[in-house]
Amino acid sequence: MQGICLRFFVHENRKHKHLLVYEWLLEEAKRLGIQGGSAFKAIAGYGKHGVLHEEHFFELAGDLAVEVVFVASEEEVGKLLSAIRDAGIPLFYARSAVEYGVVAEER
Repeated sequence: MQGICLRFFVHENRKHKHLLVYEWLLEEAKRLGIQGGSAFKAIAGYGKHGVLHEEHFFELAGDLAVEVVFVASEEEVGKLLSAIRDAGIPLFYARSAVEYGVVAEER
């Protein structure tokens, strides 16, 4: 099947209406009928301001990026992006065309 891979990059401690943004994204996508999504925490990185953030053993800064990924139809991606705009959450995203499917069905 053909679809879109949609990725968001957010700070792990950023909130929208008392909910972490990555949690909000997952909940909103689920509400819109997107079949699945995942959030992955970075171990290091930098953004548009060029500040390097790293996780250190004794530090719990909460300032690293979380990548939230969805693979969905063009229509579903459009609905999610509209919901984010309507909520007024400025988010960096990347989208790319993908082919997806299931290699072997469960028995």
